[in-house]
Amino acid sequence: MTSHLSNGATTGVSNGIFAGVSLQDLPKSSTFTANLPPDPEFKTPSDSHKAPRGLLGPRMVKGALYTYVRPEETENPELLGTCRTAMHDIGLKEGEENTEEFKNMVAGNKIFWDNKSEEGIYSWAQCYGGWQFGSWAGQLGDGRAISLFESTNPSTKTRYEIQLKGAGKTPYSRFADGKAVLRSSIREFIVSEALNGLHIPSTRALSLTLAPSSRVRRERLEPGAIVARFAQSWLRIGTFDIIRARGDRNLLRTLANYVAENVYAGWESLPAALEGPPKPTSSTNNFSSSVPADQIQGPEGAEENRYTRLYREICRRNALTVAAWQAYAFTNGVLNTDNTSLLGLSLDFGPFAFLDNFDPSYTPNHDDHALRYSYKNQPSVIWWNLVRLGESLGELIGSGTKVDDEMFIVNGVTEAFAPELIKRAETIIQKVGEEYKTVFLAEYTRLMRARLGLVSDQSSDFEDLFSDLLDNLEALELDFNHFFRRLSSVKLSSLSTTEQRQEMASIFFHAEGMTATSGVTESAARERVGAWLEKWAQRARQDWGDDRDGEREKAMKKVNPKFIPRSWVLDEIIQRVEQDGEREVIGRVMAMVEAPFEDQWGADRQEEERWCGDVPRHGRMMQCSCSS
Repeated sequence: MTSHLSNGATTGVSNGIFAGVSLQDLPKSSTFTANLPPDPEFKTPSDSHKAPRGLLGPRMVKGALYTYVRPEETENPELLGTCRTAMHDIGLKEGEENTEEFKNMVAGNKIFWDNKSEEGIYSWAQCYGGWQFGSWAGQLGDGRAISLFESTNPSTKTRYEIQLKGAGKTPYSRFADGKAVLRSSIREFIVSEALNGLHIPSTRALSLTLAPSSRVRRERLEPGAIVARFAQSWLRIGTFDIIRARGDRNLLRTLANYVAENVYAGWESLPAALEGPPKPTSSTNNFSSSVPADQIQGPEGAEENRYTRLYREICRRNALTVAAWQAYAFTNGVLNTDNTSLLGLSLDFGPFAFLDNFDPSYTPNHDDHALRYSYKNQPSVIWWNLVRLGESLGELIGSGTKVDDEMFIVNGVTEAFAPELIKRAETIIQKVGEEYKTVFLAEYTRLMRARLGLVSDQSSDFEDLFSDLLDNLEALELDFNHFFRRLSSVKLSSLSTTEQRQEMASIFFHAEGMTATSGVTESAARERVGAWLEKWAQRARQDWGDDRDGEREKAMKKVNPKFIPRSWVLDEIIQRVEQDGEREVIGRVMAMVEAPFEDQWGADRQEEERWCGDVPRHGRMMQCSCSS
C-alpha cells in the first residue's frame, strides 16, 4: 500500500492562473489510514479486496479506527449534478465532471488501488461511537459512507478527504442497508454548498448521482442516490467517544496526536492559554499561538499542556460555527456527538432547516419531541457534546506536567495522582467552557451587527437592537432572513417620522398581512416594528451619516442572502427531480446557493423570485424525519 499517489504530470497552471488538473493528475494520499490502526480482521487492502463483499457487513470492530472496504457497484448511474465551486476548491479543471473516470468515481465504480500490483489507495470507512439524544449509543461509524482518498489542491495545498455517501454496507451499518435515498441526497447536496456560500464552516458536496437500479425502503420504496462529498477531516467527537468507552488509552493518545499533527497544522498552531478571564470583544477570536508542544502554561492547579490547547481549539471552532448557525437561523436537527466535527464543520445533514418565521423553539426534526436540538438549544447542546470530548481527553488534559512521563504513559493514573488529575481536568474544562461562551457571543455579535449594517461596536446594541428585534420577530411571527435582506434596502430618509416608520413596517410582513397566531393587530405590529426602526435608524446614522444609503445597502447585501434553500423549495426540487424527471433545476438551484447574496442569477427569473419570495403559508416551519 502507498500513502501517496500522484504522477505529477501537470501543474494545472495556465498564464499564471490555476485552472485545475484532471482527476488522474490530482495529488492523492491516505494519511488517515497510513497513521491510524485498521480493522484487525482486514489489516491490509488486499485482505479486504480478496474477501467477498458480503463479509464486509455489520459487526463490532475493536482496536481500530477504520475498515478497508470498497463501495458497492452502481448499475447504470446517472450524474445529476456537480458543484462548480467544489470542483474548483478541490483543484479539478473545468469539464472534468464530463469524463467517464469522474462519473465512475462518484458512482462508486472506481477506486484508486490496483489489485494486481497491490499499490495505490484503498477506500475505507471510519469507526466511531456517539451520544444520541443524550444517551450512549455504542459503536456507530460510517454505515453508508466510504472514503476514497485524500486529495490535495495543487494551488492552495489544502487537503480534503473525498467520500461517497450511500455507497453500500460497511461493518458499521448496523441494521441498515448502506444506501441513501434520492430525497435526502438532494437535500445534503444543496445545503452543504448553501452553508459554504453563506461562509458558514461546512462539509462540502462535489456531486449527486442517481442509482436508478437501486430501490431503497424507508417509509416507502424510494430511488437510491450517492453524494460525493468532501471535508478536510471527517473526524468527530464520536471518534473519541468510542475509544474512551472501550478504555483504550493508548489509542486515545494516538488519535489526539494525529488530530493535532495531521488535521490541524501542528501543535504550535493551537491557541495559547488566555491571560485573565475572557471578554466578549471582537479580539476574542485572535488567540496567540506558536507555543512549543512541550511547553506548560497556566497557574498551579490549572497547568495547560498541549492537549488542553488542542481541546481549546476544537471548542473555539465549534463556538464560531454555532454562532453562525444562530446568526443565519440554520438548525441542524440532530446534534449528536457523532454529528459534531473536530474541525467545527457543519456535519451530516438529516432533518435540517433554516427558520422561516422566527421561533426559537423550532426544531425541524419531528422526532425531537423534547426539543433537545431546537434552534435555541444549539449553543448549549454543542457545549454538552464538547464536555463529552473533554471527558475523553480528561486523562491527557488533567495530567498537566506529567503528560509525557514514561510511568504515566505506560501505567496510567495512579490512585494517589487521580484526585489531582480529576480536579485539574474539571478546572480546565470549566475554564474552556467560559471561553466557548465568550467566543460564541463575540462571533454572534459580530455577525448580527454586520447583518444590521452597523460598523462601530456599541455594548448597548445587544439589548437595544438584537434582543428587541428577535422579540418582535417572534411575537409577530415574521420571517427571519427576509427581514435582514429587506432592511438592507431601506433608506434612512424614509424613516424620519413615526408615520413613515410604521408605513415601512409592512415590508416585513407576510404577503397576506399580519398572521401572528397571538392575535396581534396589524396596527399594533406596525407600532412595534416602527419603534424598533427608529432605534436602528439612529444607530445607522451614527455609523453612516444621512447620505450613504447606497454604501450601506451594498455592505448589508454582502452578508444578507436573498436566497437560502428553505424546506419548501427543497421539497419542490425533490418532487420535480424524482417524480417529474427534471434535471436542469438542480444546476439552477446550485448556482443560487453558490452565490446567495446576488440579486439575480441569469436563469429562470420567475422561478428565482418565487423561491426568494414569501414562503407559502403551508410551507412554513416544516419538519421531517431522520430517515434518509
